[in-house]
Amino acid sequence: MIEEYEINKNTIAIIPINEKTSKIIEEKETFLVNQKAMQIIDNSCKYFGSSYQGRHEGTKKMIGINYKSPIIIEETRELIFFPTSSPRYENCHWLCLDKIQEHEESKYGSLIKFTNNEELEINISSLSLENQILRSIKLNSVLRKRKEY
Repeated sequence: MIEEYEINKNTIAIIPINEKTSKIIEEKETFLVNQKAMQIIDNSCKYFGSSYQGRHEGTKKMIGINYKSPIIIEETRELIFFPTSSPRYENCHWLCLDKIQEHEESKYGSLIKFTNNEELEINISSLSLENQILRSIKLNSVLRKRKEY
C-alpha cells in the first residue's frame, strides 16, 4: 500500500475501500492507497494549482452544475473526473471521462468497460451514469472552446 497518490494520465478510477483506503485503477496496474478518495481528488487538484472546492466552483460557473459535479483535475491534459454519487458519501467512486469505453445496465447497477479492457461493476443506475458522462462531456466541451480563445 502506498501513502499518497496524485491523479495522472494513466488514472482510470478511484474506488473507496473503507474510511482510510482507496483502490486506484490505472491503465496497467491496480493498487491501494492509504487515503480517502476525496483526499486524493483534493490533493490532486492542489498539485495542479487549485483545490477540489475551487474546481467545483469552476464547474458551477462553466456549466451551471452544482450537485455531483464533474471536475477538471488538470486542464492542459483535459483530466476530467466525475463522481458516481454525492462526494459527501464514503462510497463515492471517481471515474475518468476519457477512460470509459462503454457501459451497460447490470444486475447490481452498471457495468463499465474501460479503454484498457478492465471492467468495473458499480451500484449506479445506467441512466445516472449516462447523465454523469454527459455532464462531463459538456464540461470538456466548454473547456476546449475556452482553450481555443
